[in-house]
Amino acid sequence: MTAHRTAPLAHGDVARHPLGAHGAPGAPGDDAASRPLVAAQGLSVALAGRTVLRGIDFSVSPGEIVTVVGPNGSGKSTLLRALIGAVAPAKGRVVRRAGLRVGYVPQMLRIDATLPLTVSRFLSLPRRRSAAETAEALAAAGLPDLHARQMTELSGGQFQRVLLARALLDRPDLLLLDEPTQGLDQPGSAAFYRRIAAVREETGCAVVMVSHELHVVMSASDRVICLNGHVCCEGAPAHVASAPEYRALFGTGTGGALALYRHEHDHSHDHDHPQSRDPDHDPWDVAARRHPDDPASPTRGQD
Repeated sequence: MTAHRTAPLAHGDVARHPLGAHGAPGAPGDDAASRPLVAAQGLSVALAGRTVLRGIDFSVSPGEIVTVVGPNGSGKSTLLRALIGAVAPAKGRVVRRAGLRVGYVPQMLRIDATLPLTVSRFLSLPRRRSAAETAEALAAAGLPDLHARQMTELSGGQFQRVLLARALLDRPDLLLLDEPTQGLDQPGSAAFYRRIAAVREETGCAVVMVSHELHVVMSASDRVICLNGHVCCEGAPAHVASAPEYRALFGTGTGGALALYRHEHDHSHDHDHPQSRDPDHDPWDVAARRHPDDPASPTRGQD
């Protein structure tokens, strides 16, 4: 059945109506549960006169986990901001399902160390939340007993989970996380990823997570999207937990939360140098086979 498309919106518009397959507006009789929650259609974004994203076609289905990876400056954070409407498209559009509830965990949030602010009070900004609401959100984020703690006393992992709890307060259909494990060590990252997987299982929400780790992704991901101003490629994460290289990199304490992404492509992330298909010239591919102490390994020294 062919979906009935509406006329394109002017640049910068965000449409809110039912979505059909591949981000097309839904047609009568479509199964709502299978329609994308949000879709970028031919999306281009310019910041300070520079095109950051171009020609992005991207959609998120109910309940799936999508990890977006790419080098610094590739537009990962900008894509998330475009999906929530924080930046306007220069071309194309973002289409969201009517009534879509979105939770957002920012890349970084700084709180003045002299500011007396408890976790409970933080979760009640800017709108007051009941004790039951905050308790439920903290439990979902894996921090059931921290409501009275000062925000400035939290560890990095605890702080990130409080931000997650804040994003879960309104029971989102779609959870967007911008590099949520930045600054966390390997066990902290693995624990956070396991909590996100549990949230998806418990609530059924879809998850889009930006990762700064080019070759390491959450093993529960359904799709990994490689972004570098455009969608370069996508695929499923490779589960190689039994490989000696995996154990050397990540040990045995991650509880299956992490997986290596075997990144095979014929494009370059350095626009000045052509990319070879030879795995020995592909740092993302060879990362799955070199020991982290190898001086030539791109993963050496990374958490």
